[in-house]
Amino acid sequence: MKKHLAIFAVPLFISIGIGTGSAFADDHSNRLFIDRDSDTFAVLPDGVRFPEGITANPDNGDIYVGTFDAPPGNHPNKLLRYDRHGKLIGQLDFGNTPLLGLEFDRAHKKVYILNVGNFAGVDSKIQRVAANLTQLEDVAIIPGIGAPAPRTVGNPDGSADTIMFGSGARVPNAMVFDKAGNLYVSDSFQGAIFKVANVAGCSKPCSVETFSHDPQLATPGFPPFGANGLAFNKDESVLFIANTGDDRVLSLDMGMRAVTVLAESLNGADGLVFDKDSGLLWVCTNQADEVVALNANGKIVAKLGEFRGINRNGTPDGILFPASPVIVGDDMFVTNLAIALTPAVGDEPEEDVTRWTISRLRLPH
Repeated sequence: MKKHLAIFAVPLFISIGIGTGSAFADDHSNRLFIDRDSDTFAVLPDGVRFPEGITANPDNGDIYVGTFDAPPGNHPNKLLRYDRHGKLIGQLDFGNTPLLGLEFDRAHKKVYILNVGNFAGVDSKIQRVAANLTQLEDVAIIPGIGAPAPRTVGNPDGSADTIMFGSGARVPNAMVFDKAGNLYVSDSFQGAIFKVANVAGCSKPCSVETFSHDPQLATPGFPPFGANGLAFNKDESVLFIANTGDDRVLSLDMGMRAVTVLAESLNGADGLVFDKDSGLLWVCTNQADEVVALNANGKIVAKLGEFRGINRNGTPDGILFPASPVIVGDDMFVTNLAIALTPAVGDEPEEDVTRWTISRLRLPH
């Protein structure tokens, strides 16, 4: 359950220096850049709920959004296409199979989709569709590899606890391309990172390699999703991975394949995007209702957005359960998943949402 506090601090607008020798901002200040302003870019069609994945066509500014409306329920899952002004210009129906991550292949003008069929009793898979939402095709099936090995966690008194992971559900959550055209996919329940080599040209169904199957990629926490958002650093030597339930961002060394912790206590760390211009890693913290920027040391150097309540038309005022970000020019677009997670009634503002939104935030300079 989230706790929402009123914020009375005056925003601090400061410059963030850019280091020439680092892929991140070289933060020389001990003060945060804070901007709580945001605007509603688009409202989803009536009856379409829970926007989660997001991507963009950088050539024309089109924004694509997928919905995560898992069974049971009679609400359809959709892939929505908006133009750069927030006008809905296309949609594709996926019925009762919820969608998570989206990624745009600029070279081939295709939208890649993670279809979580496991929640509907069928295979979870990677799909793709042309930019105009025609010619949907299956690319690869997410393999069932089971839960990762147990995780041992040390205690201050020198003792240790062992966490056992039992879930083998196939829940592909986020994707990212490398420069060579390989596709990397996180699996939140199996605690894995999968790789599909040459995904645009491989023979379908494409082969899926288990790139990492590490206990740090699973979680016993809340919300109950482990490996989630993905983003490469500038030279692609490190893959950043959000672990939502652990409130962490992890670093995966692409050579050694070693997983380490970059940042802790990011409440519901979800979608990630790396801004190559500023060198900042932006993290959607879905239980804190804000988007934060990390420097090379995992330090928070900027915060954007806030939740201010529910509007009369049933939409969130500001951001609520921010799930996934994408950067287009000087703007960041964020999906407001706004999904209630606890069985209690009246404890979450998400229960009062009746129309779902995409927010736009201005990036700092």
